[in-house]
This record gives sequence, C-alpha cells and structure tokens, in this order.
Amino acid sequence: MPGYSVVIAAPMDLGEGPLWHAASGRFFCVDIHGRTIHAWNPETDVHQQWATPERIGWLIPRRDGDGFMAGLQSGFYRLWLEPQLRLELVANPHAHNPAVRLNDAKADPWGHIWAGSMNNDTPQQPDGQLTRLDSNGSFEVVERGIHICNGPAIASNGQWMLHTDSLLDTTYRYDMTPEGKLVNKTVWRRFTAQEGTPDGMTVDADGHVWLAFWGGSCIRQFTPDGRLLRKIELPASQITSMAFGGPDLDTLLVTSARNGLSAEQLAKEPLAGHAFVLKPGVRGVLPCVFG
Repeated sequence: MPGYSVVIAAPMDLGEGPLWHAASGRFFCVDIHGRTIHAWNPETDVHQQWATPERIGWLIPRRDGDGFMAGLQSGFYRLWLEPQLRLELVANPHAHNPAVRLNDAKADPWGHIWAGSMNNDTPQQPDGQLTRLDSNGSFEVVERGIHICNGPAIASNGQWMLHTDSLLDTTYRYDMTPEGKLVNKTVWRRFTAQEGTPDGMTVDADGHVWLAFWGGSCIRQFTPDGRLLRKIELPASQITSMAFGGPDLDTLLVTSARNGLSAEQLAKEPLAGHAFVLKPGVRGVLPCVFG
C-alpha cells in the first residue's frame, strides 16, 4: 500500500479539478465553493493560490500555451494567471439557468473539451448536461437530464469515454469519434452505497481507469472494462478526483472535500479537504489540451 503526503496546507471546502501542467512544472487544483485556484510545485514545494470571482470547477491547458481554459459558474472562459488573474468569457451553455454550473471536464486528443454540469442549489434536479466545446468556441449540448456530472475519463487513443452521474452512482461508457460524437452508450459500472459515490477519474499509461469515491475514503483502479484491480484508502471520506503528474508522471495528486461534514465528523477527519500525493507504482499520461 503506497504511503501519502499532505500538500497544499490550506484545507479546501470542495477540492476538485487536479491537473498536471508540465510546461510550468506545477500541479493545479481548485476549491469550487472556496472560489480559489491552487498550484503546487513538487520540486520546490512552493504553493500559490488565486481567488476567482465565482465558483470554478477546472482548468485545461491550451494548445497554444497561452493561459488555460476554465469552467466557472457562468460558463467556459479563457483564463490567465500571470502576471495576475484575467478572464475572458467564451461561451455559456446554461445561460437559461444560472443555478447550473460547470462541474468537471477533460479535453480529448482532438482538442475538444467535454464538460459536465449540475444544479448547484438543488443537485437532485436533473438539470445537468454534457457539453462539447470546440476549438472555434462553439459548443453542442450532447446529453441532458443528468443530475451530477463527474469525470470524464477519456482513452489515450480517443476511442472511448467514461462519464458519471454521481447521484445515480453509475458510470457510463461511450464510443467516441474524431468528429466529436458520442455513440453506443452503455452502463460501465454501477456502485453500491458501501463502495461510495463515484466522482472524478483519470486513466494511467496502461489504459486502466482510476476513480475517486465520495464517501468511500479511497481511490480505486479498474481495467477498461470495469474489473476492480485495487483500492487505496485515504484519510478523508470525501475523495473527489486525482491526476497523474510530476516529471516522470508517476505521482498522483488526489483532492478531497470537507463540504457538508459536521463538526464531529471534521474532528474525526482532520485532513478532510486537503490534497494528497502518493506514488501508486504506475505512470499516467499527459492531459490533453484544448484547441
């Protein structure tokens, strides 16, 4: 069982969106409700943070290297961090319902962004949708009626994508086309209350899928067809997501949340909301970029 270290000393209310940014040698993650972007350099142990004007779910690098794409409460943005934070709206796929926010996203090998959303005020409502953002800034809503969108995880060759409705404890599989189409939707795996709620996910260099479990105090590794390979327990119940990174892509940054925990629960989980790093003995792949 690999050991872990705690990084980013400030606990996050709802830590999410871990990302390895090779160009700057930093891991990034966000505190959605805390409206904060965090960066951590594993070589220097330097931690930076930036406040955002609204909830933020993720960052994705741009192919041109000029800043990031970001998912905020009100839509897709171009975002620059240095010399200071700057935002430029690209598109808002739920302008008709301001209670809905972007929640989780990944880019695919062809430069599209696949982003899920959810109703921030009443997550039990099926107001979430899965949206594809294209490199020209146009978007298409490809699926509606989702409660809490999480994931996705995309195969390195772009042949398939996994996406989760966390309220239903169900992860779905789609075949993908280079044109940005999803076909042949099937149930990849349903999870039990004892396992926890499936949340963020990623893939490793062997094509295996890693899933974080909210309420499950762990991450799990699966084969591409959903067979469990192993479980790694962590000292927080609400594990939200993870990303491989570091110079050799062999370090896993795992995020967690303290949102919704009582004072009694927090006393039992002093590390809730922190980010953890561990060496699981496998390598990841570089994240795909937008554009």
